[in-house]
Amino acid sequence: MSNAPHLSKDQYLALYRQMLEIRRTEEQLAKSHQAGLIPGACHTYVGEEAIATGVCAHLTHKDAVFSTHRGHGHALAKGVPPREVIAELFGRATGVSRGRGGSMHLFSPEVGMMGTSGIVGPCILQATGAGYTSKLLGNGTVGVAFFGDGASNNGAFHEGLNLAAIWDLPVIFVCENNMYATEVAFSYATRNTEVAERATTYGMNACAVDGNDVLAVYDAMGEAVSRARAGYGPTLIEGKTYRTRAHAEGMRDAGYRTAEELEAWKLRDPISNYRAKLITQGIANEGDFEQIEADVKAKIEEALEFAKNSPYPDPATVTNYIYSQ
Repeated sequence: MSNAPHLSKDQYLALYRQMLEIRRTEEQLAKSHQAGLIPGACHTYVGEEAIATGVCAHLTHKDAVFSTHRGHGHALAKGVPPREVIAELFGRATGVSRGRGGSMHLFSPEVGMMGTSGIVGPCILQATGAGYTSKLLGNGTVGVAFFGDGASNNGAFHEGLNLAAIWDLPVIFVCENNMYATEVAFSYATRNTEVAERATTYGMNACAVDGNDVLAVYDAMGEAVSRARAGYGPTLIEGKTYRTRAHAEGMRDAGYRTAEELEAWKLRDPISNYRAKLITQGIANEGDFEQIEADVKAKIEEALEFAKNSPYPDPATVTNYIYSQ
């Protein structure tokens, strides 16, 4: 774990709370999928919580985030309530996308969550566009793209980074390198697995960090956001991490990665290790964490009941939200 930045106790604990809220939401969604309550796909973010948390801690609702098929954690960290995420996956009218998007299409412009998508790579270009908009308006906002290692082999990656670099756009590209694109090892799909090194080609600021260390991510994002808002252009952050559940619920865990590899990464859990670090350093105590856990548990239980008791969209509204009104 990185050397701690100068944060208050409340800020340290807020990072823990956010990671735990993502974890408990995802665990509940996995159980709900197994129970048949989720009609579509469900890609969980378990194991990667430190990246969304460390990145979004520096953003406001005016900053635009564009995400991937594995976007629940990004939405939660950006400010979408767990009840709206769970209701969305349940296909209910109270969901963040009014029950129309499901797991891979979460959209909440009110908090700057400008959409998740099952298409690999477009978030990179969309965030670049948001950075261009910010530069034209001079409003000091930033565009942020979350994407996986697989997207770094997509043409959108190279086009987006090149454009952001030559125009010095306020964009942060966040690669969540979890070593697999679905079930294909990144080491098989590319010769150079160090994504951050690719930024050199474009003369872009970049860094690779331990994506399971929320403070390392927090530090890197803090520097990137400061640079972007000050007009010094884009940054590529590569967070090396690992998803400890299947690519999507219902898919296999084995056959493309070993049990030993999976267990080794579970020992690097971003939440339990961060908790232990704060206790060891005397920043927080067991009572602090027990209170947070009780609060989050109650919040997710309430969110689940809210989703279960919410209505499905009225069939008469099927053509709503298609055209601007």
